[in-house]
Amino acid sequence: MAKTSIVDFVKGLAKIIAARPQVSRELGDNAMLKTLLERRSIRKFKTDPIPDEVWKAILEAGRLAPSTVNLQTWSFITFTTEQWQDAFGRPLPFNAPRAVVVAADVQRAKSVVEGFPYAPLCEYTVGVMNASLAAMNMNAAAEALGVSSCMLSETGQTGFYDARHLADALKLPPGVVPIMSIVYGYAKTGRPAMPPKLPIEAVVCEKEYRAASAAVLDDWYAQMKAGYQASNWGERFAGQIAHYNRRIEDAEKDLRAMVFYEGE
Repeated sequence: MAKTSIVDFVKGLAKIIAARPQVSRELGDNAMLKTLLERRSIRKFKTDPIPDEVWKAILEAGRLAPSTVNLQTWSFITFTTEQWQDAFGRPLPFNAPRAVVVAADVQRAKSVVEGFPYAPLCEYTVGVMNASLAAMNMNAAAEALGVSSCMLSETGQTGFYDARHLADALKLPPGVVPIMSIVYGYAKTGRPAMPPKLPIEAVVCEKEYRAASAAVLDDWYAQMKAGYQASNWGERFAGQIAHYNRRIEDAEKDLRAMVFYEGE
């Protein structure tokens, strides 16, 4: 892949800075819509604690999320800074005061539903789908209450890239697979710019599937590279992609063993 030029970097960065949610002015002041559109992942938190009643409300939003056939295939494992340190031997990422490990949990439903067939791919897919809905519910509720969040899939061995590590550390039984950690707290800095997003025409299709154009994808990827370079000065985006490629290969082996019980 060609090296990003200074001109491409500046153009990509300019597009990121100028990007705004595309909604009409009439809808822009809707409180719920504004909460969803303005939410950003935060990576610097104050040390201020989250009040217990606020924390309980965030978890309650997760509990009341929609799910397939109301199976509620999720479990939330919560942590304070001290509990995280005790469990993993390292501080909570980004100095956050609270965290939740969100797991896809099918074993609970299977323990009461009679005649549950062997269907690991369906179980895992439904579990991840439902748990992800619950996770977004918690993030939206947090944002509405003035609490910021960041979903982690790898930072500090926190998500599905390190599913086996988390399963061992948290003593998760078969049928419970960790898919992400979410850290919560009060933002230390202002709201960051909106990260590079594909245009609406690239992700919305009418009537039948339509692939996004190469030009649109190239433009988005150029913005991704520019955004990474701006926030991680001195590091190479290609190096980060290579790192994730290696992690994916390892995670694939662990997840297959956990979901399909291969080699166990």
